[in-house]
Parts: sequence; structure tokens; C-alpha cells
Amino acid sequence: MHKLRNTRWASPAYLLFSQRTAIPAGHLNPTTPQPALERGLGLKEAVALNMIEIVGIGPFVVSSLVIKAMGGPQALVAWLAGALLATLDGFVWSELGAAMPKAGGTYVFLREAYGPARWGRLMSFLFVWQVLVAAPLSVASASIGFARYVGYLHALTKWEAKAISGGLVILLVVLLYRRIQTIGKISVLLWVGVVGTMLWLIWGGIRNFNPRLAFDFPPGAFHLNSLWFAGLGAAMVNTVYSYWGYYNICHLGGEIRDPQKNIPRGIFLSILGITVLYLALQTSLLGVIPWREAQNSPFIASLFVEKLYGSGAAHIVTWMVLWIAMASVFSLLLGYSRVPYSAALDGNFFPVFARLHPTKHFPHISLLALGALAFTFSIVLNLETAITGILAMRLIVQFIGQAVGVMLLRRRFGSEKLPFKMWLYPLPAVLTMLGWGWLFWQTGAARKWGLLEIVLGISAFLVWSNVMRQWPFASSAPPAGNSGVPSE
Repeated sequence: MHKLRNTRWASPAYLLFSQRTAIPAGHLNPTTPQPALERGLGLKEAVALNMIEIVGIGPFVVSSLVIKAMGGPQALVAWLAGALLATLDGFVWSELGAAMPKAGGTYVFLREAYGPARWGRLMSFLFVWQVLVAAPLSVASASIGFARYVGYLHALTKWEAKAISGGLVILLVVLLYRRIQTIGKISVLLWVGVVGTMLWLIWGGIRNFNPRLAFDFPPGAFHLNSLWFAGLGAAMVNTVYSYWGYYNICHLGGEIRDPQKNIPRGIFLSILGITVLYLALQTSLLGVIPWREAQNSPFIASLFVEKLYGSGAAHIVTWMVLWIAMASVFSLLLGYSRVPYSAALDGNFFPVFARLHPTKHFPHISLLALGALAFTFSIVLNLETAITGILAMRLIVQFIGQAVGVMLLRRRFGSEKLPFKMWLYPLPAVLTMLGWGWLFWQTGAARKWGLLEIVLGISAFLVWSNVMRQWPFASSAPPAGNSGVPSE
């Protein structure tokens, strides 16, 4: 058993969950010393990693889609609604992340919330099952968007674009193949480029802002009928995709210093900062580019700067957008590589994923596997398919599952020992569930693929459990409190 590092932050709530330390038989040899994750990320690095994942290529490739779906400058409503839903969900992540700051994030939350000996095994397995598809899809969407913006600099053939998107994934895997302290420094550097680009665009928009363009609402812009809400749903599929990432540090919970404070702070600081930047950026864009033109532009940031400063500056901002896209892939791969690792430690996934690099102390097998899948997706899919598929696959098990799970945990253990408690409980959790459920319906035809993946995941879980002779096929339930959660 590893010694608990930095015990000064080990609250009663954390110890309640982490004291289940048994290692499944035949999984890891408990007598053999194993390298441990290092808590090398502070609040600054946590906020940086969250923000570079949130921004990514999203607002630069979906802004036109949001304007088209809403039919005018009222597209700002979709960005506000996305921020509100992210904030409500941030309370769920903060409560769970502060109580269980371990590698894997959602995997640990679902396992403990639904019971580690029974339904928690199924829910956490389904999450890992989805990560093997949804995480590479998220990385692929960013790399495809990267290649799309390269097309502004130089016209690309179909296969040249695919080579660039795939090559970006390979480059980022190479950058991530190092210790977490070095990763933290790289993340801050990437964050400076992300925020600097956003501020430059916003400042240019403020100096040349035309309110007649920005608020050129078409007739019936706020006629709240079924058609309007259908447009809002389609737009929010894209805005929520652009906000996702505020929870990234929860997957890195085992590498965050003072996680009971830094995880909630990191989540809400990230959401607040990005909301201000997004609203300012979208308003600036609408105040410079007529919305009827903007809704059809695949290079809206480059078009924006071209109108302000000419083609030379547009090329510069395109390079900066590419920097942002690269930063997003960096953060995505980093966070999700910890999920299969956590599941493997728990005996709920292939043992090879539990290996840490012997000198750099990070889950290198998990990183390489997800990188390989992301590379494949980046050369076979298009951007719109990737975005819709991500939401359809993740909303039910991960986001709705966690909102239900935080209520189950409170019923089982109470709230007295929780290091962070959501405000106005249970209102944020209930509103989060309603919001995610409505958004899942708005994914349209992709819903069936999300549901199909859940069915396939349940089937895979039953086969795995039968082979391993575990619940629901075990002859007797394991002793209470034996979930295989190793101390960090």
C-alpha cells in the first residue's frame, strides 16, 4: 500500500473513501513497491490546464454554427445558457472532486456514489468504456479544427488536412511524455498564448465596435416558440462543447496540491474567466462582422482580424488560433489518460493500464493507447460528427450520472464531513440533470449512438464480470468497504 502523500489535506471525507485499500487478487503485487503519482500542480497550474482545455479550437470553429442556429445576434443567449449550465454542473464536480481527489475523477466518483461492490462497478466501467471513445473523439475534434484553420494559411487537400490533424496528436503525445511538474510549466506557457490571443481579439473588437452590427436583430429574434427553443438547443450543443473542460483537474485529482481548496477554486475561476472572455469575444465578432456573413465563415477569427487589420494580421491570428488548438489537445490528453489508469488500479480494467513510467511517474501506457485512438479518429471523422458524438456519448453516464451520484453520496455518508458543499443543495444538481437531459435530446440522430454505446458497454461489463467471477456473477458479495481504491 502506498503511503498517503501530503496528509495535511487528507480530510475525514477523503479518508472515508480512500481507506478502502485492498488490491484485487492477481492484479498488482502488494509486496512490490509501485511508483506513485506526484502532487505537483498548484492552483495556478490547475486553472491554466482547465482554461486551455475549455477554450481550445471550440469558439473559433463553432461561433458561426451558433449564429446560424439562432439566426442572429441572439446567439449570445446560447453562450450565456452554456455558461449557466457549466456553473451549475461545477457545483457537482467541486463537491465530488474535493471529497475524492484521486486520479480518474468521474471513475472514482461513480464507483463510490453507486456502491463499489455493486452498481458502482457497472457505472464506473461504463465511464471507462465511454472514455475509450469519447476522449479520443474530443482530441480528434480539436485536431480536426486545427487542420481546418491551417486551411486559411494554405489550401489543403483532404489527405493533407488529415495528415496535419493526425500529426498534431503525435506531437502532443511526445510533449506529454514527461513528469507532471514539467507538464505544469508547459501548461502555463500555453495558457499565456491562449489568453493573450483572446484579449487581442477582444481589444480589436472594442476599438472598432459597431453597435448597429452587433445588435442587428432580425424580426422575431426573441419570439419564444418551439422553433426558437429548437434553435437554442442546436446552438447549445456547440456552446456547451466549447465550455467543457472546467472539470479537467478532477481527473488529475491525484496530482493536485491542497485539492480540497484548489479543485473547487480551479473549477469556478475557470468558468468565470472563460465566460467573460467568451461573451466579450462573441460580442466583438458580431460588432465587426455582419452576422449574415459570420454565420457562413469557417475561419471567423481570421476573417475578424482581416477586416480590422488586413490579411497579414489575419495570418498572425490564425497561427495563434492554432496555438490554442494545440493547447486544448495537450490538456485533453493529459486529463483523460488518468482514467483508464485509475480503473486498472481498481481491477476494473486491463492491468497493463495501471503501469506508471518508472522514472517520470505518469501512466504512459494509458497515454499511448488514447493517443493511438485519437490519431485514428482524427483521420477518419469530420468536425461536426465528432462534436455531436461527444455529447451524445457522455451526457447520460458521466454528467447525469454524477448529478444523481452526489445525492446518493449525501444520503449514505451525510454532508458534515464534505470539504466543499454546493450552494442551495440539491437545486444545482437537479437543474443540472434537467439541463443535460434536455441537451441530450437536442443531439438528434446521434442519440441512438449514445444509447447504443451504453448497451454495448453493459454487455462488455457482463462478459468481463462473468470471466472475473465478480458481481453480479460472484458467488458472494465482497466485504463492505473493499473497493480496491489505493491510497495515493
